[in-house]
Amino acid sequence: MDKAKDIMNTKEVSDFLKLHPFTVNKLAREGKIPAFKIGADWRFHRKHIERWINEKIVYQQQGRERRKPSPAPQREARDEKKPGKKENEDTK
Repeated sequence: MDKAKDIMNTKEVSDFLKLHPFTVNKLAREGKIPAFKIGADWRFHRKHIERWINEKIVYQQQGRERRKPSPAPQREARDEKKPGKKENEDTK
């Protein structure tokens, strides 16, 4: 791959990710996407953007696994006290 194509500007990343350029700049400014600044312009390394995308995909797949319903835990029969009542309350 050509070295010049390894570094992308905001427009190229927005085309690559199918996002508006303002959204790409906002993500970069908030540190949510790997980027670096040259002067006032954001730059993005293609390899880091691709790795970021893959990490997002893996994280979302793991999230689906975490959200799968697990079998309900077996509850043991307990003799629980009701709140606000004393065990040996004297009545007058």
